[in-house]
Amino acid sequence: QVQLVESGGGLVQAGGSLRLSCAASGRTFRSYVVGWFRQAPGKEREFVAAITWSGGITYYADYVKGQFTISRDTAKNTVYLQMNSLKPEDTAVYYCAGGVTLSRTPDEIDVWGQGTQVTVSS
Repeated sequence: QVQLVESGGGLVQAGGSLRLSCAASGRTFRSYVVGWFRQAPGKEREFVAAITWSGGITYYADYVKGQFTISRDTAKNTVYLQMNSLKPEDTAVYYCAGGVTLSRTPDEIDVWGQGTQVTVSS
């Protein structure tokens, strides 16, 4: 069974940066697509970015292109989300998510992490 554990959230001022980490474990995560979703208060959970574990191919939501970067460290079994030029509207709980195929839809995700809060102050 695959497990995903996030870390790295916190409070940052607008214009600042944060790096989120997602540590993966389990027998089959190396065949997964691992990514990030976020959910702001009162809003639906939305896709942010994803990366294929085997080939490192990346996918982004249009609204974070050029601002966020997803990467992976295969030696550490960890996926990262580097977030730059943060804005108050980036405030949300960020969830690490995994599945056997790429999905931008929360209902199709196989495994979720517990979430980490990111708060951007103005």
